[in-house]
Amino acid sequence: MAKHAKKTPEMSFEDLKRLAFSTAEATLARLRQEVEILERTFPELATAKGRSKLAADAEKATRSWSETSRKAVSARMKRYWAARRRAEKK
Repeated sequence: MAKHAKKTPEMSFEDLKRLAFSTAEATLARLRQEVEILERTFPELATAKGRSKLAADAEKATRSWSETSRKAVSARMKRYWAARRRAEKK
């Protein structure tokens, strides 16, 4: 005997719209709570000025290599690849 799948009742457009709206409201409320928690934990995130300062500080914190360091690495890599090529020829 074949089992019949139960047919789920179709939702009207208005019912679907209400469901989507209530889900969106709940999500927005949860996100607002998370933002409040983050701003209490990191007060500097609460203002645009604070966020700009953090971004500027992070940019300053990134270090670039000096010319001497780049040349040293370049020389090491050239020796490395030359040795690899010699090993492949053998």
